[in-house]
Amino acid sequence: MDIGGNGIFPDEVVIQILARLPVKSLFRSKTVCKLWYRLSMDKYFIQLYNEVSRKNPMILVEISDSSESKSSLICVDNLRGVSEISLNFLNDRVKVRASCNGLLCCSSIPDKGVFYVCNPVTREFRLLPKSRERPVTRFYPDGEATLVGLACDSSYQKFNVVLAGCHRTFGHRPDGSFICLVFDSELNKWRKFISFQDDHFTHMNKNQVVFVNNALHWLTVSSTYILVLDLSCDIWRKMPLPYDLIYGMGNRIYLLDFDGCLSVIQISEAWMNIWVLKDYWKGEWCMVDKVSLRCIRGMVPGIFPISQTGEYVFLATHKQVLVYHRKTQVWKEMYSVKYSSALPLWFSAHAYRSTMFSCN
Repeated sequence: MDIGGNGIFPDEVVIQILARLPVKSLFRSKTVCKLWYRLSMDKYFIQLYNEVSRKNPMILVEISDSSESKSSLICVDNLRGVSEISLNFLNDRVKVRASCNGLLCCSSIPDKGVFYVCNPVTREFRLLPKSRERPVTRFYPDGEATLVGLACDSSYQKFNVVLAGCHRTFGHRPDGSFICLVFDSELNKWRKFISFQDDHFTHMNKNQVVFVNNALHWLTVSSTYILVLDLSCDIWRKMPLPYDLIYGMGNRIYLLDFDGCLSVIQISEAWMNIWVLKDYWKGEWCMVDKVSLRCIRGMVPGIFPISQTGEYVFLATHKQVLVYHRKTQVWKEMYSVKYSSALPLWFSAHAYRSTMFSCN
């Protein structure tokens, strides 16, 4: 594309520089000239910007102040430090339920069953149509979804929102029916299908949903397999974990993304082992790193991996966010809560990256 360079730098060099700016700085640069103004609408530049952003992982953390009964959202960026992100443009009190390729899926706190999909840096948002006709009341406790997933396909600029959970009528135990609602951004409507599942999930299992190969992946509480929802055919299936995982007391397992691949991280008292699914269809796992936790031994019982790439691993504790640099094998504290927090940081932490993905 021709961006009207002044001859000092080739156009491609200027594009590469602009593609590495934060979105807010990029939007400010639109005032330089008309050609730069059109950058944010150019398909080639948007694709380049989103590809570059994949190499810079971040995490979003909700900070709850127990004394003032309010919360704020912060972004921890390995390159640019810590900044606060506001979702006030939604004009609602919301909770972040899922994150994928720069978009967030948020649920309304005062209005059960109301969901938004937004891009916090471009401040675009989309109010999703109601997922159910009957209002959620105390007589219908099945209204709160067990699993919430967001699948954003940057190649086709479309997304899906998944709400899934066991059906339970008032006063009865779940009957085994696993109801799944899938929102299609292109059709602007929900589709529904019912299957039979008997899976359980911890809070971290619910938060750490990974979108790979047009499917959403969750780790179950038993840590014996990965539950997969194939969005191309609306079918649930089970995927085996690495055969050399070590089970037992003191070994915790987490599911993350690794540069577009599924990854499993196991934390024990002394080590953090990382596997990557090299061949998705053959189920071939490969251990890519074995990290000593000796330097942070006192934090190990309360540390949780949140996001990673081939260069970094972000982890959260009760009051701190740490980053581990794989090449230098150095640990660094990126953020620390200075006051009493109502909830631990890992409880509301999500993997994130800044993109120009549109939700409209």
